[in-house]
Amino acid sequence: MIAGLGLATAGAMLPDLATAADVRHLRKTPAFTYCLNASTIRGQELGIVNELEIASEAGYDSMEIWVPGLQKYLDEGGKIDDLRKRIRDLGLTIEDAIGFAQWIVDDPNVRAAAIEQLKVEMDLLRRVGCKRIAAPPAGATKVPGLDLDAVAGRYYTVVELGEQMGVMPQLEVWGFSANLHKISQVMYVLAECGHPKARVLPDVYHLFKGGSDFDALKMIDPHMIEIFHMNDYPASPNREDMDDSYRVYTGDGIGPVEEVLRDLYAEGQTTVLSLELFNRDYWAQDPLEVAKTGLKKMKACVKKMMW
Repeated sequence: MIAGLGLATAGAMLPDLATAADVRHLRKTPAFTYCLNASTIRGQELGIVNELEIASEAGYDSMEIWVPGLQKYLDEGGKIDDLRKRIRDLGLTIEDAIGFAQWIVDDPNVRAAAIEQLKVEMDLLRRVGCKRIAAPPAGATKVPGLDLDAVAGRYYTVVELGEQMGVMPQLEVWGFSANLHKISQVMYVLAECGHPKARVLPDVYHLFKGGSDFDALKMIDPHMIEIFHMNDYPASPNREDMDDSYRVYTGDGIGPVEEVLRDLYAEGQTTVLSLELFNRDYWAQDPLEVAKTGLKKMKACVKKMMW
């Protein structure tokens, strides 16, 4: 009732016929923040420090790094403490990391190795200030029929590990995979997992590629989605022939981007929108211009949705 009274008071201060969008404009918590996934400029082979500098100069709030990129930095003599200081000096946060540990597979030896891999990766990510790590169905992409009840138990294990390590795994939809290619499969795993810290990491392109109905997002509590991969897809080729390289800037394709953003919106919650592209044409261009263009187009879609 108190929350409702506050909203009514705010509404009374607005002009007559105030809209829901007017009320949203008053909120102190931003509905969305903007993140650059390193994949978007990965083809330029800049290295993690240069990627971070571009994200900052382009105006992003945060960066979504790749674990292999972080490891390469360390292998070449870079220091975690130096990288963390550079991130702070650039005014960025690290919202997520893309990793490929095969935690999901049936082979117990591979799973055990994946857990050890995650321990190492999560420790590095925690020290660099990263909050999350993607948990895609790596290693289970070619042969369908993975037991989703078993997957739920395996995901529970990595969420427990994440809680201990301070880096939370986000269950990722992979549209090209033979397993967890639909949002319904991922949500089944989350429900069966039953862990309160379980979260889903969807993606505009992957929802399309995997054949999910975008209206399924309306059935998901927005608080279950802390980070969302932003991109778009063109009218051709058809879904079966399309791959990651066809991803385009948000709003440049035919995906229902504004509807997706409306479904992600939740009062009092901030969702991280991370631009994740693998477009080879963009990889051939100036990376700063690509980053700036991607941010501008994401913000334009959000503004259109909000107003």
